Amino acid sequence: MKNFDVLIIGGSAAGLSCALILGSAKGKPFAEGKEIGIVAHQKASALNNAELNNVLGFKKGTKGTEILNEGLTQLSKNYSHIEQIHFEKVIEIKRFEDNTSEVITNKNSYKAKIVVIAVGPSKMINIVGLEQFVESHIQMPIEKDKIMLRNFNHLIDEGLYVAGIIAGWRSQYAIAAGSGAQVGTDILTLWNEGKHTMIHDVIE
Repeated sequence: MKNFDVLIIGGSAAGLSCALILGSAKGKPFAEGKEIGIVAHQKASALNNAELNNVLGFKKGTKGTEILNEGLTQLSKNYSHIEQIHFEKVIEIKRFEDNTSEVITNKNSYKAKIVVIAVGPSKMINIVGLEQFVESHIQMPIEKDKIMLRNFNHLIDEGLYVAGIIAGWRSQYAIAAGSGAQVGTDILTLWNEGKHTMIHDVIE
């Protein structure tokens, strides 16, 4: 069974943003040797039907499908040490007394010290082990019948984070991406002995 320090579930805006932040810490002493993976399913992502005309830096007419595909390519080219897991669907998360988890997919099982849930807010979510955290979404119209996972600043429980719209945020690409990035920096801060940590590339 593969062991991860962090396993992200979901390959849309929040999941990919979280992965990119974690990947960018490669070379930092506190991130040395960390095993990071992402279960990169995108089929149910709202981005598949989106055109992103109001996102800073995107050209008019940018399609969500382009961002999904380009995001995976960006992650593999820039941070190839992050393992991308494709064609697998998470069906259960088992939690242990030491706050680690076993993530069970339709094909494999993985152990993880930290799990990040970054899937969509559909009421159809059926990951066994998350039922106790499910609530009605607080920032989406009632008629949309969406859910969120109960959390405090993205933290559901020790070693278990949630990112994106399912964390209780409004359904906007920039918000979901920012939520994923926030979780990424929270994990880096944890690894860096609680010292607030951001990773910035600068022009020399």
